[in-house]
Amino acid sequence: MKTLFTSESVSEGHPDKICDQIADRVLDACLKCDPNSHVACEVLATNNQIYLSGEISSEKTLDFDINQIVRDTLLDIGYDREELGTDGHTVEIFNLIKDQSKEINDAVVHNDLESLGAGDQGIMFGYATNETKGYMPLAISIAHKLVREATRVRKSGEFKGARPDMKAQVTVDYTDLKHKRIDTILISCQHEPDIDLEEFKTYIHDKIMVPVAKSFKMNTDFNYLINPSGSFTIGGPSADTGLTGRKTIIDTYGGSAEHGGGSFSGKDPTKVDRSGAYMARYIAKNLVAAGVADRLLVQLSYAIGIPSPISIGIKTYHTAKYSDETILALIDQVFDCRVGLIIKQFGLTTPTFKYASLSNYGHFGRPDISLPWEKLDKVKEIKDLLKKEEKIKK
Repeated sequence: MKTLFTSESVSEGHPDKICDQIADRVLDACLKCDPNSHVACEVLATNNQIYLSGEISSEKTLDFDINQIVRDTLLDIGYDREELGTDGHTVEIFNLIKDQSKEINDAVVHNDLESLGAGDQGIMFGYATNETKGYMPLAISIAHKLVREATRVRKSGEFKGARPDMKAQVTVDYTDLKHKRIDTILISCQHEPDIDLEEFKTYIHDKIMVPVAKSFKMNTDFNYLINPSGSFTIGGPSADTGLTGRKTIIDTYGGSAEHGGGSFSGKDPTKVDRSGAYMARYIAKNLVAAGVADRLLVQLSYAIGIPSPISIGIKTYHTAKYSDETILALIDQVFDCRVGLIIKQFGLTTPTFKYASLSNYGHFGRPDISLPWEKLDKVKEIKDLLKKEEKIKK
C-alpha cells in the first residue's frame, strides 16, 4: 500500500485568485496613502463583472482610482479580450465598500504599537518542515512552481495557445521516506479553441512538468494527467465565480498543516488572520531550522482589542528533539507575539514587498520574494539557549 499526499496550486488567472489580487492591490494602494489604514476588502468576480465590498477607514485622503486598479489587474493577468469572457477594458465594476465599524476601530487603535489590539479574535497556524530547502512541504512547493512556470512561459509567448486560468496538482509518494517520489502530476490549463491539443499537452509535459520535477531532483517517470476533462477554452470568472479568501490552503501549506480559516488577501496587518499567521510561520521555521524538530506546527490565538495572544500551542508530529515544555519556553523567550510588535518587526504597514505579489503562489517559502517572516535570524539565539539549558542540567 502506497502512502500518498496531494497538494494543489492555481495560477493568477484563476477566478478566486483574480479576486485576491484585486483585494491586495487595493490594500497596497491604501497603505501607500496611509500606512495606518484599516482595510478589509472583499471581491467577487463573475461574467465580466467585479464587485468590491468590505470596510476601509483612513485618516488621510485615499487618492487612488479603485476602478483603475480592477482594470489594471485584469489586463496584467491577460484578461484583455471579450472572447475570454472577462475583459479589463469593458468590465463592469460595482464598489460597495464602506467605512470600518467604529466599535472595531476603537478596539484596535492605540497610541503605541505595544498596546495595539488585535483586529479580531481568531486562530492562526504556522508550519515548517525540513523536507525542502525552503522549509515547506514538498507537494505544495512543486505545485506552486508548476503554475508559476506555466504562467511565465504563457506571458513570454513561449507557451502557444495558453490562456490565463490554470491549476496544478501534485501527488507525492511517501512510502519510502528516504526516497520520496512524485506519483502523479495533474495540470489543467485553459487554451485557445483552435490549438492542436496533442502538441499543447506535449509541451506541458516536456517543457513544464519534467523540468520542474528535475529542479527538485525528483523522478520524471511520474504518472501525469493534462486537461482530463478534454477541451478547456472557457475559464476565469465566465466559467466560475471568484471570491477572495477561497484558496487559503493554497496560500499556506497545501493541506499539510491545519488552517485557522481566515484568509489573508485584502486585510491590513492589524487583522491577525494575516499578521498572526506570518508570525506563527516565522516561529515554526526558525525552530525547525535550529533543529528543535523535523516538523513543527505553531498555533496562536487572539482576542479582539487584546495585544498578546491568549494561547500558544504546538504540535511536533513525534519529530521533536526536545520536550513540548522546552519548546514553548523557547517561544516565550525568543518571540514577542504582540500584534503591534509583529507589525513593527516585519514592517507590515510599510512593506518592502507588495501584498499583491503574495496573492499568487503562496505566502510562505517563496524563492522569488524576500519576506521578513521567512528570515532565519533567530536560529542562533535558539541554539544558544538550548546549549545553556543543557549545561544547567549537567
